[in-house]
Parts: sequence; C-alpha cells; structure tokens
Amino acid sequence: MENIRQMLTDKFKELFGDPAGARLFFAPGRVNLIGEHTDYNGGYVFPAALSFGTYALVKPRTDGLYRFRSLNLSKQVDVKADEIVYREEDNWANYPKGVLLQLQQYAADQKEVFRGADVLYYGNIPNGAGLSSSASIEVVTAYALSRIAGLTIPVIELVKLSQKAENEFVGVNCGIMDQFAVGMGKANHAIRLNCADLSYEYAPLRLAGHKLIITNTNKRRGLADSKYNERRAECEKGLEILRSVKPDLRDLGALSLSEWEELREHIQDPVIRNRVEHVVSENDRVLRAVHSLEENDLEQFGQLMIQSHESLRDLYEVTGKELDALVEAALSVPGCIGSRMTGAGFGGCTVSLVREEAVNEFQEVVAKKYTEATGLTPTFYVCDIGDGVKEITEV
Repeated sequence: MENIRQMLTDKFKELFGDPAGARLFFAPGRVNLIGEHTDYNGGYVFPAALSFGTYALVKPRTDGLYRFRSLNLSKQVDVKADEIVYREEDNWANYPKGVLLQLQQYAADQKEVFRGADVLYYGNIPNGAGLSSSASIEVVTAYALSRIAGLTIPVIELVKLSQKAENEFVGVNCGIMDQFAVGMGKANHAIRLNCADLSYEYAPLRLAGHKLIITNTNKRRGLADSKYNERRAECEKGLEILRSVKPDLRDLGALSLSEWEELREHIQDPVIRNRVEHVVSENDRVLRAVHSLEENDLEQFGQLMIQSHESLRDLYEVTGKELDALVEAALSVPGCIGSRMTGAGFGGCTVSLVREEAVNEFQEVVAKKYTEATGLTPTFYVCDIGDGVKEITEV
C-alpha cells in the first residue's frame, strides 16, 4: 500500500504539481462465483470483491476543471464540469466523465459543489480480463468526486449511478452486479444479490483448506462489441414470448424451474429457449450454491460451478475455446473441485476452487495444457476477498 501511495504521489507531482491536500480512494475488482448473465434478467448473482482494484489520488480544484490521468493508460483528458459529452477518442476517460455527469444530475440542486479536481488513477486489475476494471473505475470515481465535493451520497446510490453512466453514457447495457460488488463488497464474504430489487445478504466464505484461483485466458475481449448485447436482446425476446402467456411475469429471474417446465413449449425458437433455460437454471444454482456454502458442503458448491460452466457453454454459448480449454485443464487436476468461466465470457477469466495443497500443481498443469491447446499463456491470481469502495486514510 505504501508503495502505491508513493508511486501515485510522485507521478501526481510530475503531472499536476503539489500533491498536498490530495486524498486516496480505492475500489476493488470483483469475481462472480456463480450466477452469470442473470443480473440483467432480474435474477440472483453471487459476487465477491477482490483485494486488487483501482486507486485514485484526488485533489480538489476551484475552477470547475476535471483533469483525468492514469498510470496504466496514456490518454489524458480534461473536461469542464458543465461541458461533458461522450467522445470516442477519450477512450477510458469516458467512464469517469459519465460518472461525473450522473453525479451532477443526482445532486442537481447542488451543482455548485462540483468545482473541479485533479484525478490520477492506478489500477492493478488486468484490463479486459472480465474482473470489472470498468466498474471499479466508475465506483472509485463516484465515491471520490462525491466525497471531495462534500456530498455524503450513500454507496448504494453511487452504485446505481455508476451503472447508469455505463448504460447511458458509455453505451454498454450492463446489469447492476459489477458496480454493486465493487461498491458493497465485504472482506471474506460473497454477496447473494437479488438483481430485481437489490435485496442482498452477505455470506461468509468459509473455504476451509481451499483457495479460489482466478485464471486469465489472456485473450483480448471487449464487452461493448462482443455478443453481450445480442444475448441480452435474446433474453428480452424470450421474456416477451412468455409474457404473452403469463402477462404478470416480471422478468426471467422470477421464473422457478417448475414454472419454466410448464411454459417452455411456448418458445419455439431453440436458441431463445436455450437462453431462457440457462437463466432459469443458473438462478436456481445460485441459491443452491449459497445453501451449500452455509452447510459447509464445498464439494457440492464445486459441482454447481461446473454445471454453471456447462450451461454457459452449451445453452448460452458465451464461453469459447479458450475458456473451455482452461476449465477442462482445471478439472483434470485432482485437487480442483470446481471451475467455471466468470464475467461476460468470450475470453476473460475462470474461477476455480482448489485444495490448498494442490495450488502449485494446479498452476503447472493448467498452464501446460492450456498453452498446448491454445498457444496462449494463462495468468493465475490466488484470490483474497476484500472490502468495497473506501477512502484510504492510513499512510
């Protein structure tokens, strides 16, 4: 932590001048343990905040100018609080710009508090890995810029406006899960979140003798231009068909397995039917997975992870050869009791549940088999589950 603060302070001095009065904020990345592509369908998810994420060193200004810089990305963007428009060439800075716009709309009667800031970011989440680097930037920006403006907007509201910024300003039709996990995370706990009404509960991650390992395919993927929006549209089509039979159906996440069995014949298109089948079965798996953790049944939890991946591969078709190769390699290691893709898919990462004594063997075997299958080299992260967004006050 001391190294990161020092690195940011030194670079801040170089880019902006005197760092005196700057405050340091942090928002984590997230990993979703189970419950994929259910969030925008009003279903359940089970994410956890990671110990790595995005740091922002922020110093207030008084002239209404916001200057955004990153240690990770070369694009530099300056914008006046009252002149925010989306510009493709602004690249990553469209995320903080969108958040700043949403903050001003949220606090429309207090616009005078947005007096500008110098903001320097540093992220240690692998970019494009599907571990929510964008949500992490959004939420740390929302928290930091609201706090330096003297606003005590509740974190849950910052979570919602961060999602809104990504939907309306950046143009990615994401659900609420990523921002929620990043904002509301709790060390050593996962969050069972109902995305329909944002009711949630923390579940202790008692992984006795096991580790969660994230493995990055290192295949480049872009959420906005992948098939994410296409899948979302397919689900909406499925919902529309089912509502013609069941008009009061809120969303796909409200369907039980037994209700789906009765209604499935109404969807003739096999592709649409498969998409809905995944959502309904995945929703059920989340609830069973949370229960199995409560019962300390990690073997069952691992089995549900595997079933989740198979559904994402066969019914939702969002895995691809790299993610499938990683999961196949992972499950060939005797000490791995569960593995699945996590995030939107089409590349990105897997999450695996591995016995502690098998962690080294897991990395060796998976790296070898994955490289043989794809020609790519994976990266491994043994997870620590951390807190949500916060200001870092200790030196």
